[in-house]
Amino acid sequence: MPAALPVISQGFGPLASRILAFSTAGDAANGLLPFGWTVAQFQTWTLIYLGAPSLAFVVVWLVGYLRR
Repeated sequence: MPAALPVISQGFGPLASRILAFSTAGDAANGLLPFGWTVAQFQTWTLIYLGAPSLAFVVVWLVGYLRR
């Protein structure tokens, strides 16, 4: 049986129990990822989320450098 997500005290507001937090690295492997994702899908979408803005930054920097 997978471990439950830790519950944060209600002092943080009504959405505190919905915060995604893992107590161990094994929690993600045990199926506690949101939206029914696997670890591989989570990694893929994280790389896309972080890579697209990084690529945009480099493109803007290069265009500015070349126009100078």
